Amino acid sequence: MQQLTMLVTTDGKWVLPDSEEFHAALGDPNPDYDAVGFAVRNLGFVKFQVLDRLVTEIELHPRNVDLRALSALERLLGEAGTNLFRIKYLEDEWHSEISSSAEHTMARLRELCVPVVEPPSSERFHIDARDPAVLFSQARRSEGLGPMAMKWRVAFGNFDASVIGLATRNDLLPRFAIAGFEPSTTRPILRFFGEAHRWAGDMYRLNGIGQPVDAMPDKEYGAWLSQIYEAVASTGHPRYDLITAQMEFHNEAGKPRRTVSYERLLLPWRTPSGEVLVTSCAKAAAGVGTANRPPEASDSSSSKKMPISS
Repeated sequence: MQQLTMLVTTDGKWVLPDSEEFHAALGDPNPDYDAVGFAVRNLGFVKFQVLDRLVTEIELHPRNVDLRALSALERLLGEAGTNLFRIKYLEDEWHSEISSSAEHTMARLRELCVPVVEPPSSERFHIDARDPAVLFSQARRSEGLGPMAMKWRVAFGNFDASVIGLATRNDLLPRFAIAGFEPSTTRPILRFFGEAHRWAGDMYRLNGIGQPVDAMPDKEYGAWLSQIYEAVASTGHPRYDLITAQMEFHNEAGKPRRTVSYERLLLPWRTPSGEVLVTSCAKAAAGVGTANRPPEASDSSSSKKMPISS
């Protein structure tokens, strides 16, 4: 049987068993025990094997696996070229599952390794979670946030320039935002911020690009939003929520707070370079009255619509 065996370390690096790189990551230059088994069970390493070009086998202890290791595994899994994929994972005892789909295998790995994170509501920020499947229905797929949800679905979460084109055609770009996750960090970095996010102030819309999301002028909001982006990126699942938030308007003297309600769709994407992106598109919630709108919201131009957060 022809066999290829590799290991992905906790920080997402690929090493060969018995190599100097593996021993360095293990922290033991001359182990006299089952070093591969120890690394998988205790250190969060993932064992990756291709068996006779027919089966890809992945062995891991889900509780210990880091997001960086999962991301590295995802990039290689699609290139394995085998017909079957077997997951061997340790809980109280070893379990085994098999699939004929790389996509299903990766989704299952994320279910095993990534706990569901529900960001807490607070006096300022409240989330009413909705089922994203609603946006895939015949009634919703061509209106509101539906076209973006369908784009993500048919593209299998692969990001390219056509995503921006779709947002433009559906009048979503002014309230669009993109956060990126570099391979070496789980901290979201702002990549794009639409012009209708005026609550953050004009200087931030210019200078915030390339900065961590939690460094927004409203630090409480930035930390809350960063946590949600991290959860979407780590699970690989979309979020569709109704948000009620007290937003600080940093474009006005005194930074007044106003309550806004909006629908928000967060989508996780992969790029050809391996970066994970999370896009946010938002629309004012149906039934939001004019009491919560700033005075300029009565203007019909896109630059004068009610500011909505990301």
